[in-house]
Amino acid sequence: MTAGTTVTTTVPPDITAWPPLDEDKRSPGQRLLDWAADGEGPRLCLVRGAEGSGKSALLAWLLAGTVGRPGLTIHATVPSEGLTTETFAWELGRQLGYGALSPDRLLDRVGADERPLLLLVPDLHRAGAGPVDLPSATPETLVAELLEPLLALPHLRAAVEIGTSALLAAHSGAAVVDLGEGDGRGTGRASYADLAAEVPRTADDRPDWSRAPAPVRRRILDAALRADGQEAAVRGLLTDPGFLVHGSAAALTATLADERIPVPGRLREVWRRAAQELTAYHADSAERAALLHAAAIGTDPDLAEYLRPLAAQHWWSAEWARPAPPVTALALIPGEERQLMASDATGRLRTYDVQSRTGAPLTASPRLSDEPAPSPSVHPLAVRPRSLAPRDARSALLLDGSDALLPLVTEDEPTTAFALGRIAEHHGAAALTEEDALVTALGGGGGAGRPYAVVGDRGGSVHVWSLGEYQDVPRSHRVHEQPVTAAVCVDTADGLTLTFSAGADGSVRLWEISAEPMPVPVQQRPHRTTALAAADTSAGPVLAVAWTDGELHLWHVLSGGVRVLPWLRGCDALTLTPEGLLVIGDGAGLCGVRLRWDVLWEG
Repeated sequence: MTAGTTVTTTVPPDITAWPPLDEDKRSPGQRLLDWAADGEGPRLCLVRGAEGSGKSALLAWLLAGTVGRPGLTIHATVPSEGLTTETFAWELGRQLGYGALSPDRLLDRVGADERPLLLLVPDLHRAGAGPVDLPSATPETLVAELLEPLLALPHLRAAVEIGTSALLAAHSGAAVVDLGEGDGRGTGRASYADLAAEVPRTADDRPDWSRAPAPVRRRILDAALRADGQEAAVRGLLTDPGFLVHGSAAALTATLADERIPVPGRLREVWRRAAQELTAYHADSAERAALLHAAAIGTDPDLAEYLRPLAAQHWWSAEWARPAPPVTALALIPGEERQLMASDATGRLRTYDVQSRTGAPLTASPRLSDEPAPSPSVHPLAVRPRSLAPRDARSALLLDGSDALLPLVTEDEPTTAFALGRIAEHHGAAALTEEDALVTALGGGGGAGRPYAVVGDRGGSVHVWSLGEYQDVPRSHRVHEQPVTAAVCVDTADGLTLTFSAGADGSVRLWEISAEPMPVPVQQRPHRTTALAAADTSAGPVLAVAWTDGELHLWHVLSGGVRVLPWLRGCDALTLTPEGLLVIGDGAGLCGVRLRWDVLWEG
């Protein structure tokens, strides 16, 4: 669902202008539509009826009728079957545009939201998952922990399907749409044995979950938790990686939250790391395998190795992980064979071989504050780099956490020290005379013989310096209306130098340094950018953008196509190689993600 603004309809909508309904559903359909359009009436509408009476279909009809129709907006629709308080909150947060949030954080965000919100909640009476002796297995828990607090907010309205239950009965003034008796279809719960019998088998007699019916995949774990001999049934599902990829992510999340249930290896830790993305409806089986594999790599080697072949079929898959102190800055070293320079939160610089399948570390320096200064241009301060622009493996410009631009030269190279020191002095002097000239971002780019530093400032200007030859003043242009938060550049095969920069207003802009910047942003979101990386690939120039809401976007410059990589954690630093290795730095260290240029822009 996309977020929008509800406009109260003053004239009751004409049901004949909406999608057709069976004759016996026209009257309840009109009542539901009248309630939805009346912003002054009860804020809760209960949709009642027995199994097979058409309750869910009526809510789907209401939702379908609002598509492309002004005057009425459904802000979120959360089918509740099999959801717990936590997984319901994640999905509602995603649909309202906040991202997956915990129940407490969701309530805070909805409370602060200025929009009048209208929600549809199908199948509330089927909510709950996990072991039957825990509160999470019942819909009453979801009602008490989340729905009641939501319904206490004066700007929120909801139509909720409750079957024949007494859920939300305390709301005596609620509108009620009662569909009465149904045809009885769907009554009762299938047993674990009956559901297991519907799962096709492979040639070697293993369950083939990829071909199992969707209702079976959705319900079999909850059935196993109720079955006689449940321990064996549950263990069989949790030790089957195929079920982890194809089974109900919500049911697995609830089950694995119970510490009493034994699990193989470090599955509980792996699943928890990936659960928010795994429960998103967009995740297909290949993407779920890629997400689980990314969570398992470096944590559960056996599970990671089993998932690797399926994950490798997706357009992205994790290749290696390097647990380390929190990474604050990353950059490829120009002129080296795909070596990476990284800084951690202690100020220690390391280099890594990103051509290897393991991202092997090559060198580690002492903390920069412990290093003797090889020249007067390198300041022996407590340096904590938050951005890097390497000239080569021995020298770089650093942007310190105090917003100071500093040269780093690890060997006695007076010429290099002078050139880097000149850039730092230029921006330092400018900041002393003009507040908008304070450096707020630093990035690198270019290749062997043509390394660059890209400096962004508080006034929104971007300055491009050559690190390979002396330059008295940079190429500069005001690109943003807000302070620059990240910058990077890349040389293309046809001789262009493309500079990408992000502003504090959530805009990402492109500037080819021999021309004017593009008049409009290439991306604009209501979130800040945390990192940029770019490379000239076999598919053309590609830009990677990490955002504060956790999304990671890949932008194909030539076509304008964008793909979203559903990463599992926040991203603090990025690099991208022409061969398609995206290296992500965050609070847990480094992870190398392989991108398949041959299929990335398909679909």
